[in-house]
Amino acid sequence: MIPMSLREVADAVGGRLQRADPATEVTAPATLDSRAVPPGGLFVAVPGEHVDGHDYAAAAVAAGAVAVLAQRDVDAPAVTVTDTTLALGRLGAAVRARLTGCTVIGLTGSQGKTGTKDLLAHLLAAGGEVVAPSGSHNNELGVPLTVLRADEHTTFLVSEMGARGLGHIRYLAEIARPRVGLVLNVGVAHIGEFGSQAGIATAKAELVESLPSDGLAVLNADDPLVAAMAARTTARVVTFGSSERADVRVVSPELDADGRPVFTLATAAGTAPVAMQLTGAHQALNGAAAAAVAVELGVPLTDVAGLLSTARQASRWRMERHQRSDGVVVINDAYNANPDSMRAALQTLAVVGRGRGARTVAVLGEMLELGDTGPDEHEALGRLAAGLGVDRLVVVGEGARPVHAAASATAGWSGSSVPVADVESAVGYLTDHVRPGDVVLVKASRATGLERVASALLAGDGGTAATDGRTSSGGAAPS
Repeated sequence: MIPMSLREVADAVGGRLQRADPATEVTAPATLDSRAVPPGGLFVAVPGEHVDGHDYAAAAVAAGAVAVLAQRDVDAPAVTVTDTTLALGRLGAAVRARLTGCTVIGLTGSQGKTGTKDLLAHLLAAGGEVVAPSGSHNNELGVPLTVLRADEHTTFLVSEMGARGLGHIRYLAEIARPRVGLVLNVGVAHIGEFGSQAGIATAKAELVESLPSDGLAVLNADDPLVAAMAARTTARVVTFGSSERADVRVVSPELDADGRPVFTLATAAGTAPVAMQLTGAHQALNGAAAAAVAVELGVPLTDVAGLLSTARQASRWRMERHQRSDGVVVINDAYNANPDSMRAALQTLAVVGRGRGARTVAVLGEMLELGDTGPDEHEALGRLAAGLGVDRLVVVGEGARPVHAAASATAGWSGSSVPVADVESAVGYLTDHVRPGDVVLVKASRATGLERVASALLAGDGGTAATDGRTSSGGAAPS
């Protein structure tokens, strides 16, 4: 973070100093977690649904915070405001205004944001110091927290932007002020909140509408709703995709036996081969999106292709591929789910199973926030799993039951489906029925907690269990 005195912080957020020396400097980034305060940092006390950060103000200062950004009286040096979330946004905007030598890239989309963000950070590191979000910090808390990690040495700042309604991305863009805007896709994730794909597209387009006229909009040529956003920005437009009209193209994509994309990356400057280490066909398009930005920002195409071929999984529970000592492969994609990402994951499971000559098992939970389309989407998923020849479905929870019903009713399917009530029941069933050499996919919306299934499958065999952290509030909005 660019050092700021507490007086400067208070002025930036419209706050009042409480028990604080105005000359004391904040020299480290802000955090919502009282246990992870860097020395010289600022603790932001946000009242959450289950935990109120104000209760940990004194502990945060004892751990190294110079002050607390608070919205009520606390027993610690503080800058008090009416709303700490809004104040954090104002502080992020104030620091962004001082990042005069930094190029900010904003990205959004219904799925693939975090994976593409990780790829983009990997590619841009070849051209300078990069700051990118941790995990999926993409909402009104996560975006300013990411901005506050940047300083005068930052060359590129990557800001992932999610939305749960109209105006959300516009607000985030006012904080981060991106010069480059990347829109990946418009799917049906959270359609229950937006009402339609057109509504989702309108929300995503707020990113390119916020770009300066000398900025750059990078759009998916394969998605008509995204491609149409070219008319909604004054910035220069570059496209990516697999279609002939894309400026940066994925040519002749294939999946190897482990489900990893192999393709040629083609631009006006030439072509270069890519063999990714990440799992899933969708990673090729994510790679092309990141490549389009990186090439435009000066990274040579050959370097981009080489870096895409060395990129590893950086964010947890997103197509994480683990292999047990008995040959069982666990693909942990339990961070979140929507119809598009579910389809991609099941298709990858089928490819990996065929490549290994192995039995395939899909552990699927409910996809949330689909509104009235939910039952139909779950039924379609069941039919797809049967059509792909998945050998065994383990369907977790009542909300996902249409997956089981549709798959079981699919004529000619030689597999089987087992409905279970909850995570514990799924773990018990899998413990008894997974065989050496199986390929197991675990996927559902985040709230279902299916990462615990993957952790149980890997426990004692190189797996890592999920952990909970005590924070003021969350920093991610999946949409």
